Amino acid sequence: MDSPQFTAEPSSNDTDRAPLRFDVIIAGCGPTGATLAAELRLHDVRVLVLEKETEPVSFVRVVGLHMRSIELMAMRGLLDRMLEHGRRRPAGAYFAAITKPAPQGLDSAYAYLLGIPQPVVVRLLEEHAIQLGARVRHGCAVTGLEQDAEGVTVRLADGAQLRARYLVGCDGGRSTVRKLLGVGFPGEPSRTETLMGEMEVGVPQEEIAAKVTEIGETDQRFRLRPFGERSYSVIVPAAGVSDRAEPPTLEDFRQQLRAVAGTDFGVHSPRWLSRFGDATRLAERYRVGRVLLAGDAAHIHPPTGGQGLNLGVQDAFNLGWKLAAQIGGRAPETLLDTYQAERRPVAEDVLDNTRAQMELHSTEPGPRAVRRLLTELMDFDEVNRHLLEKITAIGIRYDCGEGPDLLGRRMPDIDVEHGHLYALLRRGRGLLLDRTGHLTVGGWSDRVDHLADPTAALDVPCVLLRPDGHVAWIGDDQQDLDDHLARWFGKPAD
Repeated sequence: MDSPQFTAEPSSNDTDRAPLRFDVIIAGCGPTGATLAAELRLHDVRVLVLEKETEPVSFVRVVGLHMRSIELMAMRGLLDRMLEHGRRRPAGAYFAAITKPAPQGLDSAYAYLLGIPQPVVVRLLEEHAIQLGARVRHGCAVTGLEQDAEGVTVRLADGAQLRARYLVGCDGGRSTVRKLLGVGFPGEPSRTETLMGEMEVGVPQEEIAAKVTEIGETDQRFRLRPFGERSYSVIVPAAGVSDRAEPPTLEDFRQQLRAVAGTDFGVHSPRWLSRFGDATRLAERYRVGRVLLAGDAAHIHPPTGGQGLNLGVQDAFNLGWKLAAQIGGRAPETLLDTYQAERRPVAEDVLDNTRAQMELHSTEPGPRAVRRLLTELMDFDEVNRHLLEKITAIGIRYDCGEGPDLLGRRMPDIDVEHGHLYALLRRGRGLLLDRTGHLTVGGWSDRVDHLADPTAALDVPCVLLRPDGHVAWIGDDQQDLDDHLARWFGKPAD
């Protein structure tokens, strides 16, 4: 489905026509690319998304949306759609799969994990972007790019050329865009491989549970977990199986299950099978001129803790409004630079915590001793809370200057007059939440909303929220507010 405001772009059979000019071309229509397209369309940016695959993935891998991603879905009115296709699970037991209950009083109205099939997430996000006016083309692989002072020319595999003011690579860990840019991707290659899939079993659930409990005492990379009525999610070390360049087979799973558990549990009828490694890499730069990177194109890491999809979606929420402001000619000079300044350290932290978690999955005596010690430490509420907030990204604090602890953090979905805060952020605009009733957004009213509400559940007089829900300012002085409005939203309108 295409939005009506764009004419058809040239194809390999129509090369005599001038390439269509877009504001932003996004390479990759996974969760990151689709989210970014929607965020840009909230600001009327002309967006084209190019996806090299012609069809959705055939396997149904279930992923988990953590608290911060759930908040962002609520912020844009998408959560109800996600909940229709997902399953809520209690928060907790994320770090290295150490089982602990969630700490009490988590600072979120969405204190749960939402398990949902990844193809469904992609479909819902793509539909949302298209409904907002983004254009999506499948079967279009980017093969080249050239940029100049005014824009980027993108070459496709069929010989067509497209031109846009900016290009964003959301095209995965093997990103073509990143390679064409020549951006380094340092880190560590995979040391271990793991098989992961979903299939049916041929033995009673009680037998499986007993074996999982027995092996789980020494091997954290082995797991059989019920999924649905008859299927099980199966995770097992991949040592000694077939060539990693080839997709794993059901026989690979049987072989490894017998090696680890002494039985293959009668597995059969797989829904999907895959393999993942523990490679950990981070792009040296997130931006080169008019080309940017987001999601797995900028960072890869082991899936322990389930942070990958969440990290990419949150990249998109951070980048979208900033790039839109740049294109609209109203961005402060350094606003787009804050994308890398804010998000690259977050990715560094995720890479570090996944490295630590992978060490804690080791069967060696040293890591096992550290795991036992950490298990004890997590009985302390502060330790448990810190690790949970790290994994779920609700503990992130961006550098928005000096001030109260809330400054730079995401704002929870607090009660406000006639409802909840996040319902006021659906248009992707800034928001001044004003308990004094004496402030104004003045010349920024075209991009910042204002709610004067003395009943808002705030411990401070007023907060200025960015479109991604992070607190950019706290106070009650109009001149100070104006200075921060200019810092984050540019010059006021005439």
